[in-house]
Parts: sequence; C-alpha cells; structure tokens
Amino acid sequence: MKAFYKNNNGLIESSVWTPNCWINVECPTEEEKKYLLEELKVPEEFYNDIEDIDERPRIEVENGWTLIILRIPINTNDVKLPFNTIPVGLVFKEDLCVTISFHKTEMLSDFVLYTRRKNSDIKDYFDLVLKLLLSSSVWYLKYLKQVNQKIKLAEENLEKSIKNEELQALLQIEKCLVFFVTSLKGNDILLHKLKNLKVQRESFDPDLLEDVEIELRQAQEMTNIYSDILTGTMDAYASVISNNMNTIMKQMTSISIILMIPTVIASLYGMNVPNNLEENNYGMLILIFVSVLLSTFGVFLFKKKRWF
Repeated sequence: MKAFYKNNNGLIESSVWTPNCWINVECPTEEEKKYLLEELKVPEEFYNDIEDIDERPRIEVENGWTLIILRIPINTNDVKLPFNTIPVGLVFKEDLCVTISFHKTEMLSDFVLYTRRKNSDIKDYFDLVLKLLLSSSVWYLKYLKQVNQKIKLAEENLEKSIKNEELQALLQIEKCLVFFVTSLKGNDILLHKLKNLKVQRESFDPDLLEDVEIELRQAQEMTNIYSDILTGTMDAYASVISNNMNTIMKQMTSISIILMIPTVIASLYGMNVPNNLEENNYGMLILIFVSVLLSTFGVFLFKKKRWF
C-alpha cells in the first residue's frame, strides 16, 4: 500500500506526489516495487536490505542517497510469537523521502494521526527519523504492558497446575523480550550515530532529542526488568518441578519397598527346600497373614518417619 503525506498542521494524505512530501509504502506489491526502483530510482540494494527481516538499525550513504533503518515492534497475532520487531527503512535524497516496510504495522498509521492531533509538522528528513524513533519507543512500552499481562496470566495458570503449555507460554514471551532487547539496543546505537552527524547536529530540536533519549532509555529499562522477572519466574518453577519430581520418586521408592516384602516371602516359600509348612493345611493363609502384617507394619513405619 502506497500513500503520500504532506505537511499541513500535521501529516495530511495527498493523492499525488509533491516535492518534499513523505511517501509511505507498506507491504509493497510488484507494481509498487517497480515504482520505487524504476520511477523514484531508489537503489535496489537499499530495497533488498529493508526486505531482510533480520536487518539491524544503521545509517548508510551512497551516491547522494541516505538509508536509515530502525526497528519497530509489531503485534503478530501469532500464538507462538505474539510480538516481534521488524525493520523500517527511510530512504531520502534531495526532495524525495520514502519509508518502506514489508509488514503491516499499527505504529505508522498511529504516527500520522498523532501529528494531526498535535498539529506537528515535519521540519526535515532527520526530524522525521527522530519522531519515528520516539513513536517506536512509545509502542515498545505499549506492547511491554501487554507482555506483562501475559506473564501474569501464565503465572496464574502455573499456580493452578504446572503443565507444558504454561511453561511454553513463558518461553514464547521470553523470546519476544529477547527480540525487544536486541532491537532497542540497535535503535539506541542508531540514535547516537545521528547525534554525532556533523552536518545535522545544529538542526536537531534539543527537546525532541531529549524526549527520544528518555523514551528509548525507559523502553530498554522496562524490557530488561521484565526479562529479569521472567527469568527468575522460570527458574523458580523449574525448582518447583524438580522438587515435585523428587517427592514423587521418594513415594514410588517407598511403595516399591513395601511391595517387595510379600514378594520376598513368596519367593522363600516357593523354594524347593523343607520349611515345615508344606504339609500344613493353613500354610498359604499363614504366609498371606504374615505378608499383610509385615506390609502394614512397613506402611506404618514409613508414615511415622514421614517418608511418604
């Protein structure tokens, strides 16, 4: 999907391209790919880099074109991996600015609505990059709240019964947090590179730059906190499972020892040697009585010693 946006107390959608407007392309079709590569002359190497789902945040300049890649969070609606991060590329040159994303996102559409509510115009391309970084940090925090709710739900289910499904849910959340941590670190490195650009250093809005740093740092800290909490929870439940397994094994061992008593008696009686009971009409009943008596005594002894 392709859309054109121009400044008018916020980003207003336009039907045609005008100089210095923002072109946003999400999930490009073959026709839109031709438009980007053939009409706008976007370098194909930049296009392919953005398409790579594992591309890290960075800035690159080539033949007058500038490529900036940042990673933003998305809600995948996938049970196995509910949250993930994707690369979004900003490609600009002179009066042309394009953002390319190969996945549908909530953040970009929300960013447009936010600029309208705040009557906020985009001064230049680097101002757009900073505001997108700020918006992405806010969305990281939003998704982290949802991650926290999923952690609480999984913990409640684990308190009722420890099953593989609940443990797998925690593992899936842990994977989401790993992706968040890695992407936020990459965005933080990208921000420091932008701050050190000599050409643009004087034009950056200091208040905007401070807001980006604060939100990005907060998102990193919250992600690390949730990751540490989840790791501690996983370790705690692993210990609980191990203790439960030890208790069960102790009980099974005790039961096997008790059941061994009648087996030993029956084995001794079954030997082909004189035992003074072979001619006794009550020999079988005597053996059964002795086996039951010794087994009962064994159960009483184990319970008294609290081995059960």
